[in-house]
Amino acid sequence: MRKLVATELMSMDGVAESPDEWAFSYTDDEMQAEDAAGMAASDALLLGRVTYEEFAAFWPNQPADNPMVDYINSVRKYVVSATLEEPPEWNNSTVIGGEGGTIVEEIAALKREPGRDITITGSLILVRSLMREGLLDELRCVVCPLVRGSGRRLFEEEEDRRELELVDSKTFGTGVLYLTYQPAGKEVEG
Repeated sequence: MRKLVATELMSMDGVAESPDEWAFSYTDDEMQAEDAAGMAASDALLLGRVTYEEFAAFWPNQPADNPMVDYINSVRKYVVSATLEEPPEWNNSTVIGGEGGTIVEEIAALKREPGRDITITGSLILVRSLMREGLLDELRCVVCPLVRGSGRRLFEEEEDRRELELVDSKTFGTGVLYLTYQPAGKEVEG
């Protein structure tokens, strides 16, 4: 079974909103190597509608011959939305959550298909929902040495308690912590 892996950029105080405005100044060779490993292990992206629309407006307009650009533009993309009115135009994009079945059933079916990891980035509401449903296999928190003070957090105050188990940690030269968690008690193949 494929793993569903969320990677979230966040500040020390848990803010994960608009990381494009502050997180990339911490990117270095170590982080790029970690990104490359994640891309090599994944053959699909799962995105919430808002993140999908932001990505679709940005990534197709970036110059090719960059590993991140080439990966994001070519990889299979699944956008979770019950409200997306037009079929997605971005290369290799499919809507989940339309007619027939529930979003949970459709994502569970994707996990049963052959292939590598399915990666989620951004899409905070989607990540919280998948954790609640027990579908998220791994949460990678890329914690930047910065306090934002305000903004949307990965976990909001009204969230139910979740037990996570730290399965890997790395510290990069820029002070970034790369923390990998699994739901407590869940063994994940792969």
